[in-house]
Amino acid sequence: MRIAAAQLTCVPADIAANAALAARLAVRARAEGAGLVVFPELALTGYELPVLAGDPGLWLDGADDPRLDPVRSAGTATAVNAALRTGGPLPAIATLVFDADGAHLTTYAKQHLFRHERGVFAPGTADGRFELGGIRFSLGICFDNHFPELTGRAAADGCRVHLASSLYGTGGGIAERAAVYPGIAAEHGLHVVLANHTGAAGPWTGCGRSAVWAPGGALLAEADDRTPAVVVADVATAP
Repeated sequence: MRIAAAQLTCVPADIAANAALAARLAVRARAEGAGLVVFPELALTGYELPVLAGDPGLWLDGADDPRLDPVRSAGTATAVNAALRTGGPLPAIATLVFDADGAHLTTYAKQHLFRHERGVFAPGTADGRFELGGIRFSLGICFDNHFPELTGRAAADGCRVHLASSLYGTGGGIAERAAVYPGIAAEHGLHVVLANHTGAAGPWTGCGRSAVWAPGGALLAEADDRTPAVVVADVATAP
């Protein structure tokens, strides 16, 4: 299977505009042969925490929310991240996964919330898994991936590819991104696919460089630090 990592500069708090941007990148990934494309953290709104905290209209109602239709109809499987309504007063930061026909495969809610996310979002309580094309995948969202036990459980559970929807900014985020993701690939023997923001992302500037690493940590594909793009790499269907 060929897998794509996407990066984009989001339009702040505009789900329709960002869904259209994501759909165009998904179509580009499909044209490059990708069977799955992964998007950054909070790709449908941008990383706009004060706005998300104050406007529940920016929270998705579920996998059937019609605002996801442009992404679901792109003709390739997608893992798209957004604020998702929960049964409580706070939304989750969640990755929703759809197959190439737009059918919902799974939803994963971020378990490890970063400092300022606490009090704005509710943490998830379960690991994210799905199967596609004979491959078992795991999911992590940004700060989740700093906890080796999460990806260790994925490897022990038979996952072969770890998908990370994230936001790393310029400054310290550059070094974190460069250490964490090849480290997961090396330590746990997983393919790792990172989708990151580029350009303005709330209070930060995304450092881009969305990428795919092979088990062991070798870099297979990498975007630049500034251009909306997809990068693709092949993942074997058998170990």
